[in-house]
Amino acid sequence: MIAAPEIPSEFSFTHDTDTRFSSDTDFSEEPDGRVANTAKGKGGKKGKKAAGEKGKGGKGAGRLNGHHQENGMENMMLFEVVKLGRSAMQSVVDDWIESYKHDRDVALLDLINFFIQCSGCKGVVSGEMFRNMQNSEIIRRMTEEFDEDSGDYPLTIAGPQWKKFKSSFCEFIAVLVRQCQYSIIYDEYMMDTVISLLTGLSDSQVRAFRHTSTLAAMKLMTALVNVALNLSINMDNTQRQYEAERNKAVPKRANDRLELLLQKRKELQENQDEIENMMNAIFKGVFVHRYRDSIAEIRAICIEEIGVWMKLYSDAFLNDSYLKYVGWTMHDKQGEVRLKCLTALQGLYYNRELNARLELFTSRFKDRIVSMTLDKEYDVAVQAIKLLTLVLNSTDEVLTPEDCESVYHLVYSAHRPVAIAAGEFLFKKLFSQREPEEEGAPKRRGRQSPNANLIKTTVFFFLESELHEHAAYLVDSLWECGAELLKDWECMISLLLDEPLPGEEALTDRQETALIEIMLCTVRQAAECHPPVGRGTGKRVMTAKEKKTQLDDRTRMTELYAVALPPLLAKYAVDSEKVTNLLQLPQFFDLEIYTTGRLEKHLESLMRQIREIVEKHTDTEVLEACSKTYHALCNEEFTIFNRVDIARSQLLDELVDKFNRLLEDFLQEGEEADEDDAYQVLSTLKRITAFHNAHDLSGWDLFTSNFKLLNTGIENGDMPEQIVIHSLQCTHYVILWNLAKISEGSSRKDDMVTLRKQMRAFCMMCQRYLTNVNTAVKEQAFTILCDLLLIFSHQMVSGGREHLEPLVYSPEDSLQSELLSFILNHVFIDQDDDTNSTDGQQDDEAVKIEALHKRRNLLAAYCKLIIYCVVEMRTGADIFKQYMRYYNDYGDIIKETMSKTRQIDKIQCAKTLIISLQQLFNEMLSELGHGFDRSSSSFCGIKELARRFSLTFGLDQVKTRDAIAMLHKDGIEFSFKDPSPQGEGGPPLNLAFLDILSEFSSKLMKQDKRTVHMYLERFMTFQMALQREDCWLPLISYRNSLQAGGDDDTMSVMSGYSSRGSSIRSKKSKPPSVTAGASAAKRKLPEEESSSSSEVWQQTMQTPVMLPSPHLTSTAMRDPKRGRDDSYMGVYPLPHDQQQPHQHPQHHQQTPQHHQTPMDYNSQVTWMLAQRQQEEARQQQERAMNYAKLRTNLQHAIRRGTGLMEEDEEPIVEDVMMSSEGRMDDLNEGMDFDTMDIDLPPSKNRRERSELKPDYFDPASIMDESVLGVSMF
Repeated sequence: MIAAPEIPSEFSFTHDTDTRFSSDTDFSEEPDGRVANTAKGKGGKKGKKAAGEKGKGGKGAGRLNGHHQENGMENMMLFEVVKLGRSAMQSVVDDWIESYKHDRDVALLDLINFFIQCSGCKGVVSGEMFRNMQNSEIIRRMTEEFDEDSGDYPLTIAGPQWKKFKSSFCEFIAVLVRQCQYSIIYDEYMMDTVISLLTGLSDSQVRAFRHTSTLAAMKLMTALVNVALNLSINMDNTQRQYEAERNKAVPKRANDRLELLLQKRKELQENQDEIENMMNAIFKGVFVHRYRDSIAEIRAICIEEIGVWMKLYSDAFLNDSYLKYVGWTMHDKQGEVRLKCLTALQGLYYNRELNARLELFTSRFKDRIVSMTLDKEYDVAVQAIKLLTLVLNSTDEVLTPEDCESVYHLVYSAHRPVAIAAGEFLFKKLFSQREPEEEGAPKRRGRQSPNANLIKTTVFFFLESELHEHAAYLVDSLWECGAELLKDWECMISLLLDEPLPGEEALTDRQETALIEIMLCTVRQAAECHPPVGRGTGKRVMTAKEKKTQLDDRTRMTELYAVALPPLLAKYAVDSEKVTNLLQLPQFFDLEIYTTGRLEKHLESLMRQIREIVEKHTDTEVLEACSKTYHALCNEEFTIFNRVDIARSQLLDELVDKFNRLLEDFLQEGEEADEDDAYQVLSTLKRITAFHNAHDLSGWDLFTSNFKLLNTGIENGDMPEQIVIHSLQCTHYVILWNLAKISEGSSRKDDMVTLRKQMRAFCMMCQRYLTNVNTAVKEQAFTILCDLLLIFSHQMVSGGREHLEPLVYSPEDSLQSELLSFILNHVFIDQDDDTNSTDGQQDDEAVKIEALHKRRNLLAAYCKLIIYCVVEMRTGADIFKQYMRYYNDYGDIIKETMSKTRQIDKIQCAKTLIISLQQLFNEMLSELGHGFDRSSSSFCGIKELARRFSLTFGLDQVKTRDAIAMLHKDGIEFSFKDPSPQGEGGPPLNLAFLDILSEFSSKLMKQDKRTVHMYLERFMTFQMALQREDCWLPLISYRNSLQAGGDDDTMSVMSGYSSRGSSIRSKKSKPPSVTAGASAAKRKLPEEESSSSSEVWQQTMQTPVMLPSPHLTSTAMRDPKRGRDDSYMGVYPLPHDQQQPHQHPQHHQQTPQHHQTPMDYNSQVTWMLAQRQQEEARQQQERAMNYAKLRTNLQHAIRRGTGLMEEDEEPIVEDVMMSSEGRMDDLNEGMDFDTMDIDLPPSKNRRERSELKPDYFDPASIMDESVLGVSMF
């Protein structure tokens, strides 16, 4: 345990007449300085009582530490009383004050132990320690008593009790000072002792001491600021009374009163000086050092409290000497500290009387505050915008147009609190200037209302922002501060319908379009009462007041727009964009108003306008808007249903009759049909398709006519593209509506048979259109096919819908193949190759983005078929192999598909992944030939893809054990499947695939690595094991990957074929007893090895060559703490004269001496290679063990207290290892760092480096580089 450094324990408060605090006033210097030594008491050492005070304590008998025995809390320490929080803090403090009056040493001892225990320390300061030891010695003793292994202390422990304790702790300090402010704090003993203790604890290297004492000191400072403020007020009052009395005439002047006032003022001045000395001691002794502490919570406490001081006692604290600390800390790297800076400044800028004192600070740090609106912490950004709003309220001259524009665009932020704060800023800046209304004058409405210009300003802002598709975001941002303006629908309607006033400029067409879009968004926001998509954080339960407001708004908007909508549609009937937005308004109406408000004639007018729009327009968006409007109005709950339903039926009857008539003529004309006939068929089909999307048109039998149209298109091949696309879509809707009726049980049995025939016939029709020459037609057929296959898959019978089982449809292999071919030919293409419907606009970025979006939808549709097992999972191999090449375009889709398939079947997913790698490997072979370079980009790309696949398996090896084992099995079989193109003796054709397979070796468990290695040896010949040419390197590297960390015995590179050589040589040249001894020395594999992957390895095929040979190891158990030189036994038994001296003596007893016959040449070569590999492995193991020992020594050194400067919850080994990295490079070879577990529990109480002084300050550790080296003012 490292002793705490000597801490100054003596304070000497200087009593001078200067009442200003001695804080730093030079803004250009760095905040550095130490506190002057102060004493616990002026009279000398602590514990020396005055003669008259000795023996006072008899009255305190019956108490413990001066506390009354009441409320069932007898014999409780002060800490326990505050922690329980059962007593009022006023009574607790009063009890302590009474105890202090009886025996101040006993009471102070209780207070000292209170602070010690609040830090989580189990030690107790005894009376003897209090009398005879300095604070530094007491703190050192308490540090030794601290529980270093526990990271929690009262201020950080979670739970409601401890959260309440923090507030009780702060309240106790505030009440203590308030109750002692008239006498005890001036006795030059109690406050001196407390300040000295807290200053010493705040310099401690133990985080709990430092955190708790800093909080206590800052709260103590805040309480003293309140006392100083009261004294200042009393002094001013006394001075005024003195001046008033002195200015009286001499006969009326009371000299005795003047003397009393003069004496009172002198006493108040002395008390003020005393308080300022205390505050100066706390500020210089605690704040100046702890506001730059390594712990963010401590820095945040300091900044929060200095903001309180400046707000409470602005005359003393609100100056540049103290503001500079807040300005510096705005560059802190921790968001919570930056947040405290902003909230502290908000309290200052809120008071306009203080603005003059903030001018220098504002000019210096304004740019930093503006930049914080883009802070990565959203809470900080919100408070920065709110602070700028307060600055804007104080003066308009400070913020430049550039500063304001940087905040304006945040109204479109996806984070709602940021957007709302920016909306408030925008509203204050642009809309705060309103035209004053004359008193008694009638309220102006419509175009003449005061809101008219503000609404125009909103439109201008929306257009200038150039984010035209985000009107809903703008409205949501302004809703809380400008709802009254945004809900002035009467003014908006007037601006659109009424003629402009004389001298008023009319709205342009673009401005009218923007106003209609904003108006629609305000109606939606008022009716739905939730933010737009992308900003919501989930549904929020509305209050009763909000519900009432919602109902009132819906009623008012319905009354207004029910009357205004028909003329608006009539005025803008030919403008598709305006009409589309206007037609969405009825979706938010309260339809009951049409009846209760006697507005039926306006409903009739609306029906006529919609009918005319359907007849005029062929744009899909306009027609779908009309269809949705009819759907919203056709609600059986309201009395207007019959009226609207009749109008809808009449319209649909006319459309279907017209379509059938036109289609018959069109098909009869055949090749003679002109473009006008085709246009008439297409426009009518568009209208029917748009209505069929939202309305059930099964009563009109559209399947027959559309199927006939599609069949004719297949036979003739000259059907216009758009006709085929909309006919496919319309037929798709027919099938879905029929399925919906059957699912609801409202159909006959014949309907299911009919639907089954229609669905299968339509699927075959779509399959035939997959080969169409037109890309748009093929994409439509593909999308519909994927939807139908998913809807009619085996999933449809789940959830109690077994009666739908006859409708289940599984695609045939030919259909699966065509779907996959479509994906490969139309999705996985380069951007420049996509020439679909671009009309020569390939350079247009918007067109490219739209084309990419379409291809992503196509890929997602097919991937859903894989995930829901509609098509076989192995077809996903062709998708997965594109992961790296098209990562930017489809990486997220492919990765999610892999994740879902792994959840369905881990082993089949692994097989699919290895198939995709095999396909890429075969493609590379066909392109480059069998003699390719393994450093080529193609091969490296496949290896990188394998590495990415490996990462998707995660870190839990147990869950993926069988899947990884199967992956290696299939990879090994593929590698040795084809013979060498060079003839016998050459490497197999696919041997390089082992290099790719090695990327998955790290995912194997140790016992599985041995099993895979044994399986690999079944495919190897003896000659393969001896090869060292470059073409055999994949085999060598793969075996190395299986042996690294595979067993504690650490097999060498030659272990596999060395054991083979040993077996062969034993048969040829060794007596039988030696072979038997070697077999007896063989270690058995762990039992879990055979059970873990039994299903995988029982399926192995008949493989050629040799049986798996055993790995011979020592039968003596090795001491895990010793190096390999104590336990390693060669794979081959050596002659007696060549045995290694480090072999265990037990081996000599187990293996008798035999006469060795001369070894043949091959055996000698094998033995020499084995010896060389043994020596390399031994040296590598020695380096590894030395490295492990060095890391262990570093760990022990750290635990002994060489600790780092605290970075909370950060691994402390990392910093030490970084400093030694250069000296350990040679030890890092071959080490698996993941296996080196440094068992150091994260402790919040860890001490900092002993060589770092408590006031050591490295600005880079807590501040951005932008603040370093810059003068503050």
